[in-house]
Amino acid sequence: MSYLTSRMRFSDLTEQQILALAISSEEDDACIYRGFAARLHNDYPETATIFTAMADEEDQHRVALIKLHQKRFGDTIPLIRREHVSGFYARKPLWLSAHLTLTQIRQISESMETASRTFYENAEKKSTDADTRRLLGDLAAVEADHQETAHFLTEKHMKEGAAAEDETAHRKLILTLIQPGLAGLMDGSVSTLAPVFATAFATGDTWTTFLVGLAASIGAGISMGFTEAVSDDGQISGRGSPTLRGVASGVMTAIGGLGHTIPYLINEFWVATVIAFFVVVVELCAIAWIQSRYMEIPLLRATFQVVLGGALVFAAGVIIGGT
Repeated sequence: MSYLTSRMRFSDLTEQQILALAISSEEDDACIYRGFAARLHNDYPETATIFTAMADEEDQHRVALIKLHQKRFGDTIPLIRREHVSGFYARKPLWLSAHLTLTQIRQISESMETASRTFYENAEKKSTDADTRRLLGDLAAVEADHQETAHFLTEKHMKEGAAAEDETAHRKLILTLIQPGLAGLMDGSVSTLAPVFATAFATGDTWTTFLVGLAASIGAGISMGFTEAVSDDGQISGRGSPTLRGVASGVMTAIGGLGHTIPYLINEFWVATVIAFFVVVVELCAIAWIQSRYMEIPLLRATFQVVLGGALVFAAGVIIGGT
């Protein structure tokens, strides 16, 4: 609480402090943009070029502001940052997140420039001192220049690179989430058919069948998720975060198995079995559609493969359970 009350109000800042605040803000923004550029360099080189150029622009403005400070107030610049000023626009450190998407990074950079410009324009309107108004107007113009530069750089560097970067983003989505999730859904939906229906026809007891299906689904989910996460760290294959892949594979495996297990919470055996059978059909159709939609496998071919595999496992379970 003492920290909050000790912050200075913007209206109490001197022109030197306002100028120092602008200098530190420009320096922070340049560091953020360079961090974005380094993060995006390998996968999105066109966007990385944009952020590098924007960081260079921030540096140029910071140098100009420092020269103005030296001319008016000398070489000693007061240490003052956004968090030291009450009412100054605050920024959550979203750029520190390890899992920002390309769209999120672009949105953060846009909001940074917009917030800076809006703040200085509003502050200028509230100021009654002529020199302060002029200074705030200059700072607002600087932020406007940043926005214009960002727009120019976007037009210059992304006309040819946008399509390639969108393709890269789509590929990363496929490799990191869709493919592991699809593998998990296939494993959970197909591999658990045998134990679930074998138990169902062997015992005729819905509760026992449910427990077997639950154990098989959860166990398979843990196994698939762990295997996916530890088998490939993604550095060489480019398949992305092993944690995300493991979660996608494990969760979808469990969902695939639980889909035709949950109906056995119904006490009536044949009602539960018929519902479970139709759930299996829906699961297999969903798998075929995902393969066609994201893996570019012809729908008829995908349907034939999935239905054939599911039918064989289902038949194995029924035969074994009925003997």
